[in-house]
Amino acid sequence: MLIRAKLVTEADVAKALERMSRHSGRLGDNLVAIGAIQQKTLDAFLHRIPAEPADMAAVGIDEVDLMGLLMKLIYKDRLETTRQFMDAIKLPYHIVLDLVGMAVNRQLLQTLGSRYSDNPIDLSYAFTEEGRRWTLDALQRLHYTGPAPVTLEEFNDQVNLQKLTNELVTVERIRKAIAHLTFDDTIVEQSGPALNSGRAMLLYGPPGNGKTSVAYCFASVFHDVIYMPYSVIVEGQIIRVYDPSIHIPLDPTELNDENALSVVRRETYDARWVPCKRPFVVTGGELTLEMLDLRYDETGHYYEAPLHMKALGGCFVIDDFGRQLVSPTNLLNRWIVPLESRVDFLKLHTGKSFAIPFEELVIFSTNLEPEDLMDPAFLRRLPYKIEISSPSLENYRRIFQTECARQGLELSQETFDIIVHKVRVEKGLDFAAYHPRFIVDQVVATCKFIGLPTHFEPRFIDYAIDNLRVKQSAAKRAKETSARIADK
Repeated sequence: MLIRAKLVTEADVAKALERMSRHSGRLGDNLVAIGAIQQKTLDAFLHRIPAEPADMAAVGIDEVDLMGLLMKLIYKDRLETTRQFMDAIKLPYHIVLDLVGMAVNRQLLQTLGSRYSDNPIDLSYAFTEEGRRWTLDALQRLHYTGPAPVTLEEFNDQVNLQKLTNELVTVERIRKAIAHLTFDDTIVEQSGPALNSGRAMLLYGPPGNGKTSVAYCFASVFHDVIYMPYSVIVEGQIIRVYDPSIHIPLDPTELNDENALSVVRRETYDARWVPCKRPFVVTGGELTLEMLDLRYDETGHYYEAPLHMKALGGCFVIDDFGRQLVSPTNLLNRWIVPLESRVDFLKLHTGKSFAIPFEELVIFSTNLEPEDLMDPAFLRRLPYKIEISSPSLENYRRIFQTECARQGLELSQETFDIIVHKVRVEKGLDFAAYHPRFIVDQVVATCKFIGLPTHFEPRFIDYAIDNLRVKQSAAKRAKETSARIADK
């Protein structure tokens, strides 16, 4: 995990392991000893790792409810051994053993002995008739079956420990992230402070110039490992947070100790939390206000966390802002307080409200005029406004050269000048970063259809550029030409 966070290298770890074989001690201490990492940095990293609960009370959930969750997991997944129970509920051996003991004492489970080994972790259990009835009743009351939830207090504390602002984004990181794109250096210089601030950002400008591409690139500038819980419990209500479609897990290295009981604790952190990359959530025209509230499952009697709760510690991109099902005004009113105070409030169906940190980078991306979408009060709350404008002639040429190389085409100066004339003068279009790929792909498709080698030809270029914009009437062309002359 230290390697994934780019705090040490694989070579550092190999060297530390070699030293550890000679001098013993822990890996972290040996990494510090060889100078691979500073003690302060290591301590800060380890401090963010959720610690296993020491006992049942430290789990923060009523022991009967916890036993009920275990019984439901055993029933639903047909579990038999203590080892399987631990993997399902994500709690340490001694706590699972206490829960199993409670179930046996209440005659809900019965011991079958061990069929696989003499290790107590492989003891098998089965339902009694009373246990089966008790578990079915529990499923009727709450259908959630999954790892044990963490408390709201633990969740909020962890979110605050892993803020985006804890990580320093450098010029080199941003340049590496957008290396496959062609932009002016001003984009790097403007986006760096915005990313390091963790404050909301607005990307605006004409369509087709890479606003969405830039936003996607920002996902790779952050290297920290963060922890997301499978679920959170609030006032007895369970909220599912971990989402495999959003959170990319990092598999921790398992210990290889063969001692009979050491396998009980394979992981050094609380397994109710998933170590993963910072989440990156993108939503577009489908966004509604309901998607920013808890969604209650009437059948299962539990909640699904809203998108921005799943994005905590990462980025939340609202693409094509202004074209959502929800009006821009309503969306901005929903978030005007969280963006300012860094705290959001959610409400359970019981009417109970609770607060969560609003620690994420919100990126609004739009090709509409920002002042038509937002009032001055909201624009003030977006401290970083970055225009992704049309590419310069030189950048336009560089993008064309890249696209031609991708398709095996040769771009001569004459061909490029013809394309520029047709786009700027004949079509009256401003340059857009998407033009080169669009034109090149269309020319290649035409050549393939006709059965000719891939090459530029005037009529093929005409076909492609005609598809950039529909043909206009003579009157409309004359009107636009007059307007451009007047602007100049």
